[in-house]
Amino acid sequence: MTRSIINVARLGTPWQTIDPFLVCAHHVDHYPAGNASLGPDVPSPAVAGVEQDWRMYFGQTVPGFPAHPHRGFETITIVRQGIVDHADSLGARARFGAGDVQWLTAGRGIVHSEMFPLLEPNKPNTLELFQIWLNLPARDKMVDPNFTMFWAEDIPRHIAADAEGGVEVTCIVGVPNGIDGQSPPPPPPKSWAADPHSDLAIWTLKLAPEAKWTLPPTFGSNTRRQLFFFKGSTMTLGGEHVEARSAIEVDCTRPIELTNGSVEAEILLLQGRPINEPIIQHGPFVMNSLDEVRRAYADYRDTRFGHWTWPTNDPDHGSVRGRFASR
Repeated sequence: MTRSIINVARLGTPWQTIDPFLVCAHHVDHYPAGNASLGPDVPSPAVAGVEQDWRMYFGQTVPGFPAHPHRGFETITIVRQGIVDHADSLGARARFGAGDVQWLTAGRGIVHSEMFPLLEPNKPNTLELFQIWLNLPARDKMVDPNFTMFWAEDIPRHIAADAEGGVEVTCIVGVPNGIDGQSPPPPPPKSWAADPHSDLAIWTLKLAPEAKWTLPPTFGSNTRRQLFFFKGSTMTLGGEHVEARSAIEVDCTRPIELTNGSVEAEILLLQGRPINEPIIQHGPFVMNSLDEVRRAYADYRDTRFGHWTWPTNDPDHGSVRGRFASR
């Protein structure tokens, strides 16, 4: 009997992915109430000298990632809870959260910041997001950078019910075979996801306790599919028992029945046809050769990948504005 599961590995930090994806980071931070500067209204972990379940990352006042460069790949940021303030060297800025997705094609080079303002002054500010790095093929590594927002209300969510409960499928890219209805927004034009042969899909699955759902096959040639079982307890996939906190590569040419355990479970699904090119990564640059990485560093020193017009390296967008994007 042929197994539906190809490989199972425990989730590390960050999550190790398969071609065409490069890596996935799952950030969960239970920030306290915010102060007047939109930072944590308590001493930072470094100052307090005690263990906290939140991180400042590289932020000094507001948590987050101040201005930093990228070249040669894409970042896809799925914000499930909390707020992200974006600014970049294209002149774009945005505030997004609560199910919104930002898709950034770095191409030949971009500098951006991702800050996590703590907007709630009287209650905790939980942040949860995925950031997925998607590779670009050699032909597109030097395309013009592109900033795109997928707003939560435009991202389709399909509910499949059975006798034991429901399964919610959120389709950021791609739609499972056999599901009709709303399609996701189109990916950026030079993304690997925009190639009709890429068979790219990014979905999140939420399964009620004891719920069953059949994950349909895909018909793309040489496509690979990986399930990140990041929340829950146990599940069976194609009759095989798996524990939560697992990365599971599955045979995507056949349907696979998922049967959840006794608590609600969540899965991030990443799928695509491999690019199958050399990957040379050094910090924020992902190219096909070491010479190209050296060139990326030289170009960044010479050009800064555009014009950083913001007054600081860690701009936030204040305490009153809602979700928006502008250039």
